[in-house]
Amino acid sequence: MLGNLLIILAVGSDPRLHTPMYFFLANLSFIDTCFTCTIVPKVLVNIQTQHRTISYTGCLMQMYFFMALALLDDFLLAVMAYDRYVAICLLLQYTTIMPPQRCLLLVAVSWLCSHLLAFSLTFLIAQLSFCASHSIPYFFCDLLPILQLACSDTNVFHIIMFKEATLSGVIPLTCVLVSYAHIMHTILRIPSAEGKHKVFSTCGSHLTVVTLFYGTIFLVYLQSSSSYSADPGMTASVVYTMVTPMLNPFVYSLRNRDMKWVLQKFLGKMLYSVKGTSPE
Repeated sequence: MLGNLLIILAVGSDPRLHTPMYFFLANLSFIDTCFTCTIVPKVLVNIQTQHRTISYTGCLMQMYFFMALALLDDFLLAVMAYDRYVAICLLLQYTTIMPPQRCLLLVAVSWLCSHLLAFSLTFLIAQLSFCASHSIPYFFCDLLPILQLACSDTNVFHIIMFKEATLSGVIPLTCVLVSYAHIMHTILRIPSAEGKHKVFSTCGSHLTVVTLFYGTIFLVYLQSSSSYSADPGMTASVVYTMVTPMLNPFVYSLRNRDMKWVLQKFLGKMLYSVKGTSPE
């Protein structure tokens, strides 16, 4: 949380970072902060108190916000891939294609779509009947473990979930893959090794986060609810719910010279203000 909040404050405080790439990065950091707050506090309370219960309403709310933020991560990573494609492959048209108003629109549409999709799935889950064991073999209210507890017919839910997964998963992932295919084609046409390295370094951080996010998501959700196995699913979920949000600030700050410079400057100002002296 501290790393993501530092990125948000650094991007907001320095005019050098008032560009679409860092605007999207600040939004990603905000989403990761909210993502952590949705799951980790309850997990820590359960560990501390050994009282591992959650109300039905609380479970549905946690599921809703978890799905909304995960879908938002998905859409925003696709938007960031498109931004990198325009910046590298259509550099002369970048300011025309990605003005501030369009960046705001892309983020707003991502927020709207993710919340609508999450609400529809949560609403359908709320219509199911649950019986027998009410123990969730998991550390938070995720979709597949909850479906395993349902004793009513879930066929309609699976059809709708498949359609939504196609919309929210395949389309953004296709956008990412197509964007990076064009980027790689452009990189290969650059004659100098230094130029290739410079261009690739601007995409390396985003590509690392995309690989972590989609790799663990596919490991968990590319299986039916009936064949769902809790142990590997739980391990993968720890990665994309806790490890990936924690790694994002390090991945982006350590691989980006502008971000490192601004963070050092920002932290220096904070340190001097605490000491009550001037940085000069």
